[in-house]
Amino acid sequence: MTLNKFNLPDVGEGLTEAEIVSWKVKPGDAVAINDVLCEIETAKSLVELPSPFAGTVTELMVPEGATVDVGTAIISVSDTMSGDPTPADAPLPPVPDAEPTPMYGKLKDDGEAGVSGLAAGPLVGSGPKADAVKRRPRKTGHVIPADAMHGAPEVEPVQPRSAEEVLADGPASAGPVAGPAVTRRPEWTPAVETDKPTFGGAISGLMNRVLAKPPVRKIARDLGIDLADVVATGARGEVTREDLVSYQAQRDAELDKADTFWGTSGRPQEQRIERIPVKGVRKATAKAMVESAFSAPHVSIFVDVDASRTMEFVKRLKASRDFEGIKVSPLLILAKAVIWAAARNPSVNATWVDNPDGSDSAEIHVKHFMNLGIAAATPRGLMVPNIKNAQDLSLKELALALNELATTARAGKTQPAQMQGGTLTVTNIGALGIDTGTPIINPGEVAIVAFGTIKQKPWVLDGEVIPRWITTLGGSFDHRVVDGDLSARFMADVAAILEEPALLLD
Repeated sequence: MTLNKFNLPDVGEGLTEAEIVSWKVKPGDAVAINDVLCEIETAKSLVELPSPFAGTVTELMVPEGATVDVGTAIISVSDTMSGDPTPADAPLPPVPDAEPTPMYGKLKDDGEAGVSGLAAGPLVGSGPKADAVKRRPRKTGHVIPADAMHGAPEVEPVQPRSAEEVLADGPASAGPVAGPAVTRRPEWTPAVETDKPTFGGAISGLMNRVLAKPPVRKIARDLGIDLADVVATGARGEVTREDLVSYQAQRDAELDKADTFWGTSGRPQEQRIERIPVKGVRKATAKAMVESAFSAPHVSIFVDVDASRTMEFVKRLKASRDFEGIKVSPLLILAKAVIWAAARNPSVNATWVDNPDGSDSAEIHVKHFMNLGIAAATPRGLMVPNIKNAQDLSLKELALALNELATTARAGKTQPAQMQGGTLTVTNIGALGIDTGTPIINPGEVAIVAFGTIKQKPWVLDGEVIPRWITTLGGSFDHRVVDGDLSARFMADVAAILEEPALLLD
């Protein structure tokens, strides 16, 4: 029997250490090549480590929560499967033919990552939703609840239950029949919106819906969960019961605990201080922000924008057959606007490079490609993954990329490679109800755009005060590269697209 020790690898460029977050195996378990051994948190993301060996786990050499250097042995695996009576030198069973799998930093494939576009949750500032969908009026008399199965009888109202009861038992059982059953459309048929114009030849008023089976919808309704906010992991991009369990657990952890926060006043103050170690993503973010704030001279400017036509455009995209199943928000139009404006003002898509010998000479590297960074709030802190070569993507392809980025980030599966090489960043703080801010430039870049909330405000148009959808853009720039004139022209170009998205057709 041969004992193989697996050393902590460098899963990203220049990684020096990582924390063992959780083990997925225990001593005595049989593992095959590429089975996940553990999850580690690097300075950039949460990464699953697959096994390079097949055999039996003999020892976990590092406990959960420990931070170890790259190259440290973390687990030992014997080359004999558990319970295998064959001698140690017996050949291992052949591994079935399969598509080669990367050893580290594996991303989910299309089926796993939900490329259908059902994003799991909001990016930082995905912006408010457009006007609510108008559903067709219900039939009078006895009707079936909206989430009942096709042809099922109406059920009597049930008493609300706690989140634990709902998730433990599933949907409440049906009560006695209260009236004749009414046949309704199948569950998967999208609701149709009337009196809406078509877009690009799409069927008038076809609206998107989050995919979920009736029992799952029942649980979500009982818990007060908006299915659009849940990470969808089903085979067809549908929300599953397990997705609701995960979402509810996270939501419970974020509940307001003000009543118990201050603790017992009789205890010494030293015992009423919570100490949180700074490590992983938080440590790396703090270091990068300090370096950026004190090395790049920031200058910020702001502009109010009438985004009413952007909101109308987003509604038309949602109604389009071409965008069926794809989550669309004003962030999509802003991303396209930033790409368009950067082409007209290239120096905002650049990097300031000091001479490595320490002399005063430096270079400005203007990049003729756009790796568009999108700041994303995740359970492990703020991350800024970027969309590679965003300038080459169509509007639909960019929407899919934003959806996949959001799903991956919310699931904590963003890989280090996805956060490297960014050229310009958008931070969308509008989802938090914030009008604007002065963001800190992402290290290695010279510009960042903050997208504030979009809400109706009184606006003067053609001499009349009318309600319009207004937002405020904030931009921060490295004044070594981007002077006041250039930053103003860039922000004006971004604002012009939000005010009139048709300019993108030029």
